[in-house]
Amino acid sequence: MPEKRVTVASKVGLHARPAALVAKAAAAQPVAVRIAKAGGEPVAAGSVLNLMTLAAAFGDEVVISAEGEGAEAAVDAVAKLVSTDLDTP
Repeated sequence: MPEKRVTVASKVGLHARPAALVAKAAAAQPVAVRIAKAGGEPVAAGSVLNLMTLAAAFGDEVVISAEGEGAEAAVDAVAKLVSTDLDTP
């Protein structure tokens, strides 16, 4: 199962606009993408509510994972967004 550890780059963490953008990208993947704070339980990354309740703040490390065909590309796509500052349009 491919997984990647990345640091949340958005100043507001995975909340509001960044959460919406990450959830939209995760939901668009051909496989289910999961995300967890380091050491925590994974949640579905395609849900804005899940991302917001994860309480991943700026600078927190998260683990993104997926299974199945296309999982590596899906993990890479979501990881790229999480590690980008998405606070401004």
